[in-house]
Amino acid sequence: MLQKLQDYLPGVNLENLKLTALINAYSALQIPLLGFITPKVVDLTDSRSEVRVRLDRRTRNHLGVMYFGALSMGAELSIALKAIQTISKSGKKIDFLFKDFSAEFLKRADGHVHFVCEQAGEVQDLIEHAASTDERLNGTFEGFAFVPSKSPEPVMKYKLTLTVRRRG
Repeated sequence: MLQKLQDYLPGVNLENLKLTALINAYSALQIPLLGFITPKVVDLTDSRSEVRVRLDRRTRNHLGVMYFGALSMGAELSIALKAIQTISKSGKKIDFLFKDFSAEFLKRADGHVHFVCEQAGEVQDLIEHAASTDERLNGTFEGFAFVPSKSPEPVMKYKLTLTVRRRG
């Protein structure tokens, strides 16, 4: 079935499409605010994750730039995406949440924003280690956001600490 779909949609990465659908379905049930901004998975590899949040009426403030809250959700998802994929593939019950968040806003986010974490491999290692221990583990990961239609320069740099623990 996926091969037939791929024939009709050349150039479309079906794995990213599937992950986007998973994120949007999960957020509709568990995190409605995330579903409200309808993020899209642009890229997810062993070393990198990239998520796009559109600048539209839901995410734009009165000055025509992206809301702080939408920027924060995109940053969080760029790191959480690899954790979600790794947990899903492991079949283990592992909980995670973000312990802290810091951001540096460098420019106006006045277009569709792409959030990139180039430490996806380290996120995966943290999840895999958590699957084999009863301890709570923490890892701090960095990322950046940019508006490709305007410039490759970052509009935001961020750090989040992911805390992970295996359930029961």
